[in-house]
Parts: sequence; structure tokens; C-alpha cells
Amino acid sequence: MQTYLMIKSVLMAVALAGAFGYFFKKVARLYRIMMAVDGEPKPMLDRLNERIRVLFTDVLGQANVRRKFGPGLAHTLIFFGFLAIQPHSLELMIKGVIPVLDIGHWIPWLYKPYLFVADILGFLVLVGFAYALYRRLVIKPAYLTLGRDANLIIVFTSVIVLSFHLINAFQMAMPVEPDGFSYAGVFPISGIFAALFGLHGLSPSGLTVGYELFYFVHIGTILGFLIYIPGSKHLHLLAAAPNVFFKRLDVEKSIVKTDIEDEEAETFGLGRVNEFNWYNVLNLYACTECGRCEELCPASGTGKPLSPKQIIHDFKVDLLDQSDPLLNNEKDRIKPIMREGSPVTDDVLWACTTCRSCEDICPVSNEHLDFIFEMRKHQVLMEASFPPEMQETFNSLENQANPWGFSADTRADWSEGMDVPVMAEKKKARVLWFVGCAGSFDDRGKKISQATARVLQKAGVDFAILGPEEVCNGDMARRAGNEYLAQMMIAQNVETFGQYEFDTILTGCPHCFNTIKNEYPDFGAEYSVVHTADFFNDLINQGRLNISAKDMGAITFHDSCYLGRWNHIYDSPRDIPKQVNSGALIEMDRTGSKGFCCGAGGSRMFMEETIGTRINSERARHAVDTGAGTIAAACPFCATMLHDGIMETDQKIPIKDIAELIDDASN
Repeated sequence: MQTYLMIKSVLMAVALAGAFGYFFKKVARLYRIMMAVDGEPKPMLDRLNERIRVLFTDVLGQANVRRKFGPGLAHTLIFFGFLAIQPHSLELMIKGVIPVLDIGHWIPWLYKPYLFVADILGFLVLVGFAYALYRRLVIKPAYLTLGRDANLIIVFTSVIVLSFHLINAFQMAMPVEPDGFSYAGVFPISGIFAALFGLHGLSPSGLTVGYELFYFVHIGTILGFLIYIPGSKHLHLLAAAPNVFFKRLDVEKSIVKTDIEDEEAETFGLGRVNEFNWYNVLNLYACTECGRCEELCPASGTGKPLSPKQIIHDFKVDLLDQSDPLLNNEKDRIKPIMREGSPVTDDVLWACTTCRSCEDICPVSNEHLDFIFEMRKHQVLMEASFPPEMQETFNSLENQANPWGFSADTRADWSEGMDVPVMAEKKKARVLWFVGCAGSFDDRGKKISQATARVLQKAGVDFAILGPEEVCNGDMARRAGNEYLAQMMIAQNVETFGQYEFDTILTGCPHCFNTIKNEYPDFGAEYSVVHTADFFNDLINQGRLNISAKDMGAITFHDSCYLGRWNHIYDSPRDIPKQVNSGALIEMDRTGSKGFCCGAGGSRMFMEETIGTRINSERARHAVDTGAGTIAAACPFCATMLHDGIMETDQKIPIKDIAELIDDASN
């Protein structure tokens, strides 16, 4: 027996050294790749206490994973069960090299209770995998990644857990040792295995042989899994926690500001893998390919070629394929991401509505839109490549400061005869109302602006508009990749704002709200910005608006992506239809944080939609399915898109902006 233990010790030492050596070599290469890229993100080591708390809530607490109940619960069982058995597996590894090490004998008062709990949690891993197999073999959701990689991971982990229980079963059946030590009664689940296979009837030598057999199966599978991890989608085991730790803590975010006046810059945006920043690469490593982003993506859900999951995977594959020239600093050998034969095509890149459902649902906090925004930026600024219809939009923005191309001096024509004050005449007001392009030029938007003006006047609000001095906030151009044009308009607005005195900027357009609130500070211009949803609710609560509820029947509310997922404003827009209507507020199937985009975001309002089902048509169908008699919205773009979508149905349901609802109900 001593000879066997010596041979086992040597074999284990060699196996452990080889497996861990290979593992760390692969991980070191992945780290070098991550640090070899050129892009530099903003520092993300601020608010350390919050970041540590996020590790406990999002990683240990599985907060994001559990947002989808069935798969979330299964993953939580797998996660905690697999973690629970690792100390025992580590002890077995060390014991294989140093046989005299026996923690069970040294601290039985601590180790036995741990093994009792680990035995139960380990079995729950198998329960989680049973559900995973059910999803793969029976449910088969389209967004779920199937194939060899996923199957191997299930096999690896299942063998590790089963061999863990069988090792415990053999230990439990072994005779009481001379010092009285025994594992009898320690393993509630493994005890069932021992009884099932009749292990208590085996001889001591038979028990020893069985134990050693499953010992090598267990440790060998763990070491094989260790070698497999760095090259598989299970790399997220290593990358997910740091990815979550370094994530953006605030819901609000801005597009990365590019220094377009940098004369030394050779390129702008993202065109090659060396132009990723290190956090982009960490995102690629952390992706679990779970498909939740694809499940909620409105482009993917309506037959477009874009899949947020797939585009992250394609970036990762391209990065690893071109890692040699990257590590050797041979930048001239690195090929463009969008090249002939690349899976990342124009149809993929420009299908995105920037609704941010992918980022919001991602269990590892990946920021898919950073890749898309930067790639669009590169295509527009460096390649002059963009959907042909955007040329007219860019020209209109540049020449008339609005995407429709209407004459800039007609921006305030919607207010004719309404006695709406203009800042150029007033100079000072408590509220600067930034009407926006849709509210100024779109036929549907102008009606919303007129309703907003009447509400403000009824409440006696001290406000003024910029009129012809207002230009597009920059959202349209930035999300279409035209950073140069966007910065030009932002600078013009900031200069105009600086000429007047005001306390708050009010806007009814979520795109204006988001851009001025979250992106203008990057240009040295920080303001108090409020959306009409919050502002009107405050007016009602202050008693400045006399609301008379009417019976409008059932109303359903459509969430604006830039109000909801981009800024987490979900409740206040709903409060308004609840206050003005005595009927019910019915929610659509896709609502709140899982709301379905209207299709206008990311400049898609001004691009043709020729692939698959139109997104606004799909959203209109969601609304019709509720049976509601009115659709409420809190965005002029949403109102227009939903109106067009409803026109394609036989249910001519009116779409009302919250401003129109309040205008109708107030006196």
C-alpha cells in the first residue's frame, strides 16, 4: 500500500503541475491579449465599496441570472453546488500528493458539517443540469447556444459531481478506523448511492479499489475541465466576476467621446480588433452565450441578422484568430473586422435600434452597444460607409439642424398663435423647454408639443423655448456614427444655453432627455434635466393641475427605451394614465425593463427596414393583443412609430402621448 501511495503521489504531482501549468499559460496569454489592445476606457476603480457589494449581489447572489426564473434557478443551483464541492476536491488533490494530509481527521467538528452541506448542494447541480437538458432536448429555445461546447461542459460537470458522490459513498461505507473516525452519516445524498449500489457489503479492499477508481475519475475530469476552460465559452468562469466588478455602476451611460480634433489620431472608432479597449476584451471573455440578449433583441426577434450574442462571439473569434500579430505588435497585419467573408456585415451593424435590452438583461453586465457605436463611428468617419438613406439625413442635420430637412427658421411654427415665450425675447425663465426635432417638425410630434404647451400654461409654469436657436441635440448623428456632426450640434446648443438663465431643462423626448442629461457633461455642460413624465407628475402632486379622470376604457402603456432602460424611468409615465383615466391600465407582454422597442432608436427612424417584420408593426401587434382601447406613450418617436404600426392592423387604436392625456383631463 505504501508503494502505491508513493506512485500515486508522484503521478498526481506530475498531473497537477502539467494541468495547472497549461491552464496558467493559456490564461496568461488571454491576459496579454487583453492588455495589448490600444483603446483606453475610462477608469473604473472608483466607488470601491459599491463594486465589492456588486460582487456579492450579482455574482454570489446571482441577481441578474435569476431574472429569468427557470434557467436562473437552475444556474443558481449549479453555481452554488459546484462551488460547494470545490474545497473537498482541492483537499483530494493535495491529499493525493501528500497522503498524510487528512482534514477530516484534524478538524472533524468543522469538516463533517461542511461535507454534509456540500453533499446536498452537489446533488442540486444534477437537478440544475436535468432542467438544462430538458431545455435543450424538449423546449429548444431558438436563442440558446447548442452544440459540442455546451454539451461537453454538461458532461464534464456532471461527471465531476457524480464522482464526488461516489467517492463520498465509498468513504461512508468504509469500516470505522482504529481511532474511531468514520464518515458514516455525514453524506445524506451519497449515502443513498452507497445503499443503491450495495457498497456496505463490499470488503475493505473492494471499497478501497472503488474509492481509488472514482478518485482518479474525479480528479482527472477536473484537470481536463481546467485545461478546457480557457478555450471554451466556460471562460466566463474566470472572466464574469471581474467583468461585473468593473462594470458601469450607474444605469445612465454616454457614448464614448472621441477627440475628433486629435491631429495625431490615425483612426476613429472601432475598425480592427487592436482598437478594442481592455474592458471590451473582458466583455468578450465573460460572455456565456446564454442568449438572453438575443431573446429580447427587437432586431433579432423580427428576423434581422443581428444577434447581440453572436456579434460578441464573432468579435471574440476574430480577436483570438488575430492574436499573434496583436501580441507581436504587428498592427499592419491585423485585418479589418468588417472585411469580405466576415459575419459582421452592414445588415448586422445597422439593424441595431440601440434599445439596450441586451445590456440590461445580460447576467455578466456586458456592454454590447459600446462595440456597435464605435463600429458605426469608424464606418462613417473612416470608411464613409453607411445606409444610403442616411446621407440625406446627415445633410439635413448639417444644413438645417434637424433630420427632416425642414427650414431651421420654422422650428417654432408649431406654436403659432399659442403665445409660447421664446428665450431670445425673455432671456430668463425657470424652465427652458427643449422641444426637440420631432416635437418641432414631425406632424405627430407637433400635436404633442401643442398639448405640452397648454399643460405648462394651465399650470402657470415659467418657461420658454429656444425656437429657431435650437438645433438637434446630437442623438441622431451620434447613434448613426457621425460623431463629427453630433459634436458640432452639441457645441452649438451648449453655446446657446450659455446665453440664458434657467434652472431646469424640460423635454418630452427621451432621446433629448438622455443626451442632454448624460452626454452633454462630457462636453463640460451639466444641467438639471427632467422629462415631462416626472415634471407633470410633480405639477399634479403640487396641486397646480386640476385633473378630472375620464372613463377611457382600458389603456396600455408603451415604454420608451431611452426613458426606461437607459434611465430607469418606468413608474412616472404610468402614473399619468392611471390619474387621468378611471379605466384599467393593462400591461403588454413585453413591458418595463423587458419592453419592446418601437423601432425608431439608433437613427433607425430614418433608415429603411426591408428585412423581416417591421419592428413597429410587431410592437403594434403587442398593443392590439392587450385589447386596450388606447395606447399611451411618452416619446414623440414612439407615438409616430406606433401610429404607423397600428395603421397596418384592422384595429385603429388611438395613440396618446402623456402630454395629450393630461391636456385632455386638465382644466
